[in-house]
Amino acid sequence: MTPIAFVASAPCSSSWLRPLRGLLLGLALLSGLAPGAWAQSGYPAKPLRIVVPFAAGGAVDTVARVVGERLSQQLGQPVVVDNKPGANANIGADAVAKAAPDGYTLLVAANGLATNMALYPSLPFNTLRDFAPVSRLGYAPLVLVTAPSQPFKTPQELLAWGQAHPGQLTYGSAGNGSSGHLAGELLASAAHVDALHVPYKGGAPALVDLIAGRTSFMLLNPLEVLPHLQSQRLRALATSGGQRIALLPELPTLAESGLPGYEATVWWGLLAPAGTPREIVARLNAETLKALADPAVRERLTALGAVITPSTPEQFGAFLRAEIDKWAAVIKAARIQPD
Repeated sequence: MTPIAFVASAPCSSSWLRPLRGLLLGLALLSGLAPGAWAQSGYPAKPLRIVVPFAAGGAVDTVARVVGERLSQQLGQPVVVDNKPGANANIGADAVAKAAPDGYTLLVAANGLATNMALYPSLPFNTLRDFAPVSRLGYAPLVLVTAPSQPFKTPQELLAWGQAHPGQLTYGSAGNGSSGHLAGELLASAAHVDALHVPYKGGAPALVDLIAGRTSFMLLNPLEVLPHLQSQRLRALATSGGQRIALLPELPTLAESGLPGYEATVWWGLLAPAGTPREIVARLNAETLKALADPAVRERLTALGAVITPSTPEQFGAFLRAEIDKWAAVIKAARIQPD
Protein backbone atom coordinates (compact mmCIF):
# COMPACT_ATOMS: atom_id res chain seq x y z
CA MET A 1 0.00 0.00 0.00
CA THR A 2 1.32 3.46 -0.91
CA PRO A 3 1.74 5.54 2.24
CA ILE A 4 -0.76 8.37 2.56
CA ALA A 5 0.81 11.74 3.28
CA PHE A 6 -1.12 13.72 5.82
CA VAL A 7 -0.27 17.44 5.84
CA ALA A 8 -1.35 19.58 8.74
CA SER A 9 -3.17 22.77 7.77
CA ALA A 10 -4.62 25.76 9.47
CA PRO A 11 -7.65 25.10 11.63
CA CYS A 12 -10.84 24.91 9.62
CA SER A 13 -14.26 25.78 10.87
CA SER A 14 -15.99 23.25 8.64
CA SER A 15 -17.11 20.47 10.98
CA TRP A 16 -17.46 17.93 8.15
CA LEU A 17 -13.67 17.93 7.62
CA ARG A 18 -12.89 16.67 11.11
CA PRO A 19 -14.08 13.06 10.56
CA LEU A 20 -12.23 13.01 7.23
CA ARG A 21 -9.01 14.04 8.91
CA GLY A 22 -9.44 11.23 11.46
CA LEU A 23 -9.97 8.68 8.69
CA LEU A 24 -6.90 9.88 6.79
CA LEU A 25 -4.78 9.76 9.95
CA GLY A 26 -5.94 6.19 10.68
CA LEU A 27 -5.05 5.05 7.15
CA ALA A 28 -1.64 6.68 7.45
CA LEU A 29 -0.94 4.79 10.67
CA LEU A 30 -2.13 1.48 9.22
CA SER A 31 0.07 1.91 6.17
CA GLY A 32 3.12 1.79 8.40
CA LEU A 33 2.36 -1.68 9.77
CA ALA A 34 4.79 -4.53 9.16
CA PRO A 35 4.06 -6.37 5.89
CA GLY A 36 2.96 -9.56 7.69
CA ALA A 37 0.50 -7.81 9.96
CA TRP A 38 -2.14 -7.47 7.26
CA ALA A 39 -2.03 -11.18 6.46
CA GLN A 40 -2.00 -12.24 10.10
CA SER A 41 -4.99 -10.10 11.01
CA GLY A 42 -7.06 -11.99 8.43
CA TYR A 43 -5.82 -15.49 9.31
CA PRO A 44 -7.09 -17.90 8.18
CA ALA A 45 -8.11 -16.58 4.78
CA LYS A 46 -8.09 -19.94 2.96
CA PRO A 47 -8.39 -23.69 3.69
CA LEU A 48 -5.93 -25.37 6.04
CA ARG A 49 -4.22 -28.68 5.31
CA ILE A 50 -3.40 -31.21 8.05
CA VAL A 51 -0.86 -33.78 6.90
CA VAL A 52 -1.18 -37.24 8.48
CA PRO A 53 2.00 -39.27 7.83
CA PHE A 54 0.05 -42.55 7.92
CA ALA A 55 -2.61 -44.25 5.81
CA ALA A 56 -6.27 -43.41 6.32
CA GLY A 57 -8.23 -45.36 8.90
CA GLY A 58 -5.66 -45.65 11.69
CA ALA A 59 -5.66 -43.98 15.09
CA VAL A 60 -3.57 -40.96 14.00
CA ASP A 61 -5.83 -40.38 11.00
CA THR A 62 -8.95 -40.62 13.17
CA VAL A 63 -7.59 -38.13 15.71
CA ALA A 64 -6.66 -35.70 12.92
CA ARG A 65 -10.13 -35.89 11.38
CA VAL A 66 -11.98 -35.46 14.67
CA VAL A 67 -9.90 -32.42 15.68
CA GLY A 68 -9.76 -31.04 12.12
CA GLU A 69 -13.53 -31.13 11.75
CA ARG A 70 -13.98 -29.06 14.89
CA LEU A 71 -11.21 -26.62 13.91
CA SER A 72 -12.98 -26.08 10.58
CA GLN A 73 -16.17 -25.10 12.38
CA GLN A 74 -14.33 -22.72 14.68
CA LEU A 75 -12.12 -21.08 12.03
CA GLY A 76 -14.76 -20.82 9.33
CA GLN A 77 -12.46 -22.45 6.75
CA PRO A 78 -12.23 -26.01 5.40
CA VAL A 79 -9.60 -28.18 7.07
CA VAL A 80 -8.41 -30.88 4.67
CA VAL A 81 -6.72 -34.04 5.97
CA ASP A 82 -3.94 -35.14 3.59
CA ASN A 83 -2.60 -38.68 4.14
CA LYS A 84 1.07 -39.04 3.20
CA PRO A 85 2.18 -42.46 4.49
CA GLY A 86 5.58 -44.06 4.00
CA ALA A 87 9.08 -44.44 5.45
CA ASN A 88 7.80 -44.88 9.01
CA ALA A 89 6.02 -41.46 8.87
CA ASN A 90 9.09 -39.62 7.57
CA ILE A 91 7.60 -38.72 4.16
CA GLY A 92 4.68 -36.79 5.60
CA ALA A 93 6.78 -35.12 8.28
CA ASP A 94 9.35 -34.00 5.73
CA ALA A 95 6.62 -32.48 3.54
CA VAL A 96 5.45 -30.29 6.43
CA ALA A 97 9.00 -29.39 7.49
CA LYS A 98 9.55 -27.98 3.99
CA ALA A 99 6.15 -26.28 3.66
CA ALA A 100 5.65 -22.52 3.79
CA PRO A 101 5.55 -21.37 7.44
CA ASP A 102 2.27 -19.51 7.05
CA GLY A 103 -0.04 -21.57 9.24
CA TYR A 104 -1.87 -23.27 6.38
CA THR A 105 0.05 -26.58 6.43
CA LEU A 106 0.11 -28.52 9.71
CA LEU A 107 1.20 -31.96 10.89
CA VAL A 108 -0.54 -34.37 13.24
CA ALA A 109 2.40 -36.42 14.45
CA ALA A 110 2.84 -39.46 16.67
CA ASN A 111 5.71 -41.24 18.44
CA GLY A 112 7.77 -41.65 15.29
CA LEU A 113 8.53 -37.94 15.19
CA ALA A 114 10.59 -38.49 18.35
CA THR A 115 11.86 -42.06 17.94
CA ASN A 116 12.92 -41.65 14.30
CA MET A 117 15.55 -39.17 15.40
CA ALA A 118 17.51 -42.11 16.85
CA LEU A 119 16.39 -44.79 14.38
CA TYR A 120 17.38 -42.88 11.23
CA PRO A 121 20.78 -41.13 11.43
CA SER A 122 20.30 -39.23 8.16
CA LEU A 123 16.77 -37.84 8.31
CA PRO A 124 16.06 -34.97 5.87
CA PHE A 125 14.63 -32.95 8.76
CA ASN A 126 15.28 -32.35 12.44
CA THR A 127 12.31 -32.66 14.78
CA LEU A 128 13.47 -29.95 17.18
CA ARG A 129 14.76 -27.54 14.53
CA ASP A 130 12.22 -27.80 11.71
CA PHE A 131 8.87 -27.75 13.51
CA ALA A 132 6.97 -25.28 15.67
CA PRO A 133 4.98 -27.21 18.31
CA VAL A 134 1.34 -26.08 18.56
CA SER A 135 -0.22 -28.42 21.14
CA ARG A 136 -0.15 -31.96 22.38
CA LEU A 137 -3.51 -33.59 21.61
CA GLY A 138 -3.61 -36.75 23.68
CA TYR A 139 -2.25 -40.22 24.19
CA ALA A 140 -3.40 -43.80 24.52
CA PRO A 141 -1.62 -46.30 26.73
CA LEU A 142 -0.70 -49.60 25.16
CA VAL A 143 -2.39 -52.74 26.42
CA LEU A 144 -0.33 -55.79 27.41
CA VAL A 145 -2.16 -58.78 25.93
CA THR A 146 -1.66 -62.53 25.60
CA ALA A 147 -3.62 -65.45 24.16
CA PRO A 148 -5.98 -67.21 26.60
CA SER A 149 -3.95 -70.39 26.01
CA GLN A 150 -0.88 -68.85 27.67
CA PRO A 151 -0.15 -69.83 31.31
CA PHE A 152 -0.16 -66.29 32.74
CA LYS A 153 -3.14 -64.18 33.79
CA THR A 154 -1.38 -61.19 35.37
CA PRO A 155 1.69 -59.14 34.41
CA GLN A 156 3.47 -60.50 37.50
CA GLU A 157 2.88 -64.07 36.32
CA LEU A 158 4.14 -63.25 32.82
CA LEU A 159 7.35 -61.69 34.11
CA ALA A 160 7.91 -64.49 36.65
CA TRP A 161 7.44 -67.06 33.89
CA GLY A 162 9.96 -65.21 31.73
CA GLN A 163 12.51 -65.21 34.55
CA ALA A 164 11.97 -68.92 35.14
CA HIS A 165 12.23 -69.77 31.43
CA PRO A 166 15.18 -67.76 30.03
CA GLY A 167 15.01 -67.21 26.29
CA GLN A 168 11.48 -68.59 25.91
CA LEU A 169 9.44 -65.38 26.36
CA THR A 170 8.67 -63.81 22.98
CA TYR A 171 6.74 -60.78 21.83
CA GLY A 172 5.63 -59.61 18.41
CA SER A 173 5.31 -56.15 16.92
CA ALA A 174 4.42 -54.42 13.68
CA GLY A 175 8.14 -54.04 12.90
CA ASN A 176 11.50 -52.84 14.16
CA GLY A 177 11.23 -49.45 15.82
CA SER A 178 7.43 -49.58 16.13
CA SER A 179 5.76 -48.40 19.34
CA GLY A 180 5.07 -52.02 20.33
CA HIS A 181 8.71 -52.98 19.80
CA LEU A 182 10.10 -50.11 21.83
CA ALA A 183 7.55 -50.63 24.62
CA GLY A 184 8.52 -54.31 24.75
CA GLU A 185 12.22 -53.49 25.00
CA LEU A 186 11.49 -51.01 27.80
CA LEU A 187 9.41 -53.67 29.61
CA ALA A 188 12.11 -56.31 29.32
CA SER A 189 14.75 -53.88 30.54
CA ALA A 190 12.67 -52.59 33.46
CA ALA A 191 11.74 -56.13 34.58
CA HIS A 192 15.21 -57.62 33.93
CA VAL A 193 13.66 -60.30 31.74
CA ASP A 194 15.07 -61.85 28.59
CA ALA A 195 12.34 -61.41 25.94
CA LEU A 196 12.91 -62.14 22.26
CA HIS A 197 11.44 -59.61 19.83
CA VAL A 198 9.73 -61.05 16.74
CA PRO A 199 9.18 -58.32 14.12
CA TYR A 200 6.41 -58.67 11.53
CA LYS A 201 5.58 -56.70 8.41
CA GLY A 202 2.58 -55.02 10.00
CA GLY A 203 0.31 -55.48 12.97
CA ALA A 204 -2.16 -57.93 11.36
CA PRO A 205 0.21 -60.91 10.92
CA ALA A 206 1.65 -60.27 14.37
CA LEU A 207 -1.85 -60.50 15.85
CA VAL A 208 -2.55 -63.78 14.03
CA ASP A 209 0.48 -65.45 15.64
CA LEU A 210 -0.30 -63.94 19.05
CA ILE A 211 -3.87 -65.27 19.02
CA ALA A 212 -2.56 -68.68 17.92
CA GLY A 213 -0.16 -68.72 20.87
CA ARG A 214 2.99 -68.66 18.75
CA THR A 215 4.26 -65.56 20.59
CA SER A 216 3.91 -64.84 24.31
CA PHE A 217 2.61 -61.27 24.40
CA MET A 218 2.19 -57.96 22.59
CA LEU A 219 1.72 -54.32 23.53
CA LEU A 220 -1.02 -52.81 21.38
CA ASN A 221 -3.12 -49.66 21.31
CA PRO A 222 -6.67 -49.99 22.71
CA LEU A 223 -8.31 -49.47 19.31
CA GLU A 224 -6.63 -52.63 17.97
CA VAL A 225 -7.19 -54.66 21.12
CA LEU A 226 -10.82 -54.04 22.04
CA PRO A 227 -12.54 -56.26 19.43
CA HIS A 228 -10.29 -59.19 20.35
CA LEU A 229 -10.95 -58.73 24.06
CA GLN A 230 -14.69 -58.67 23.43
CA SER A 231 -14.48 -61.89 21.42
CA GLN A 232 -12.20 -63.40 24.11
CA ARG A 233 -9.50 -64.20 21.57
CA LEU A 234 -7.07 -62.17 23.68
CA ARG A 235 -6.58 -61.62 27.39
CA ALA A 236 -5.57 -58.19 28.71
CA LEU A 237 -3.11 -58.10 31.61
CA ALA A 238 -2.28 -54.41 32.13
CA THR A 239 -1.98 -51.01 30.49
CA SER A 240 1.24 -49.09 29.98
CA GLY A 241 0.26 -45.50 30.83
CA GLY A 242 0.72 -43.45 33.96
CA GLN A 243 -2.89 -44.02 35.01
CA ARG A 244 -5.78 -46.40 34.35
CA ILE A 245 -8.06 -45.57 31.44
CA ALA A 246 -11.84 -45.22 31.34
CA LEU A 247 -12.12 -47.68 28.46
CA LEU A 248 -10.59 -50.53 30.53
CA PRO A 249 -10.88 -49.33 34.15
CA GLU A 250 -10.40 -52.80 35.68
CA LEU A 251 -6.89 -53.17 34.22
CA PRO A 252 -3.96 -52.12 36.43
CA THR A 253 -1.06 -50.21 34.98
CA LEU A 254 2.35 -51.84 34.69
CA ALA A 255 3.58 -49.23 37.15
CA GLU A 256 1.02 -50.56 39.65
CA SER A 257 2.11 -54.12 38.88
CA GLY A 258 5.65 -53.91 40.17
CA LEU A 259 7.34 -51.66 37.58
CA PRO A 260 7.20 -48.16 39.11
CA GLY A 261 7.82 -45.42 36.57
CA TYR A 262 7.12 -47.60 33.56
CA GLU A 263 5.25 -45.67 30.87
CA ALA A 264 4.98 -46.28 27.13
CA THR A 265 2.15 -44.75 25.16
CA VAL A 266 1.13 -43.78 21.67
CA TRP A 267 0.64 -40.02 21.53
CA TRP A 268 -0.48 -37.36 19.06
CA GLY A 269 0.40 -33.71 18.64
CA LEU A 270 -0.13 -30.80 16.27
CA LEU A 271 2.84 -28.97 14.72
CA ALA A 272 3.52 -26.28 12.14
CA PRO A 273 6.67 -25.65 10.10
CA ALA A 274 9.43 -23.80 11.94
CA GLY A 275 9.27 -20.07 11.33
CA THR A 276 5.47 -19.87 11.53
CA PRO A 277 4.68 -16.48 13.12
CA ARG A 278 4.15 -16.63 16.88
CA GLU A 279 0.76 -14.95 16.51
CA ILE A 280 -0.46 -17.72 14.22
CA VAL A 281 0.94 -20.47 16.48
CA ALA A 282 -0.83 -18.82 19.43
CA ARG A 283 -4.11 -18.65 17.48
CA LEU A 284 -3.83 -22.30 16.45
CA ASN A 285 -3.05 -23.30 20.03
CA ALA A 286 -6.07 -21.43 21.37
CA GLU A 287 -8.37 -22.95 18.75
CA THR A 288 -6.97 -26.45 19.37
CA LEU A 289 -7.53 -26.19 23.11
CA LYS A 290 -11.07 -25.00 22.43
CA ALA A 291 -11.65 -27.96 20.11
CA LEU A 292 -10.31 -30.45 22.67
CA ALA A 293 -12.65 -28.99 25.30
CA ASP A 294 -15.70 -29.62 23.09
CA PRO A 295 -17.83 -32.44 24.64
CA ALA A 296 -18.43 -34.14 21.27
CA VAL A 297 -14.69 -34.18 20.49
CA ARG A 298 -13.85 -35.51 23.95
CA GLU A 299 -16.44 -38.26 23.62
CA ARG A 300 -15.12 -39.41 20.24
CA LEU A 301 -11.49 -39.43 21.36
CA THR A 302 -12.26 -41.18 24.64
CA ALA A 303 -13.96 -43.93 22.62
CA LEU A 304 -10.54 -44.59 21.04
CA GLY A 305 -9.05 -45.15 24.49
CA ALA A 306 -7.40 -41.73 24.35
CA VAL A 307 -6.53 -39.48 27.27
CA ILE A 308 -6.82 -35.85 26.14
CA THR A 309 -3.78 -33.72 27.04
CA PRO A 310 -4.00 -30.14 25.75
CA SER A 311 -0.86 -28.09 26.28
CA THR A 312 0.91 -24.87 25.49
CA PRO A 313 3.40 -24.87 22.59
CA GLU A 314 6.21 -24.68 25.14
CA GLN A 315 4.93 -27.68 27.09
CA PHE A 316 4.62 -29.74 23.92
CA GLY A 317 8.15 -28.76 22.89
CA ALA A 318 9.50 -29.89 26.27
CA PHE A 319 7.56 -33.16 25.94
CA LEU A 320 9.10 -33.79 22.50
CA ARG A 321 12.62 -33.23 23.81
CA ALA A 322 11.98 -35.65 26.71
CA GLU A 323 10.57 -38.31 24.36
CA ILE A 324 13.56 -38.02 22.02
CA ASP A 325 16.00 -38.49 24.92
CA LYS A 326 14.02 -41.35 26.52
CA TRP A 327 13.65 -43.49 23.42
CA ALA A 328 17.12 -42.73 22.06
CA ALA A 329 18.50 -44.42 25.18
CA VAL A 330 16.26 -47.48 24.65
CA ILE A 331 17.14 -47.72 20.96
CA LYS A 332 20.87 -47.42 21.63
CA ALA A 333 20.86 -49.98 24.47
CA ALA A 334 18.91 -52.54 22.40
CA ARG A 335 20.82 -51.72 19.19
CA ILE A 336 17.56 -51.38 17.28
CA GLN A 337 17.75 -50.87 13.54
CA PRO A 338 14.78 -49.86 11.35
CA ASP A 339 13.34 -52.37 8.86
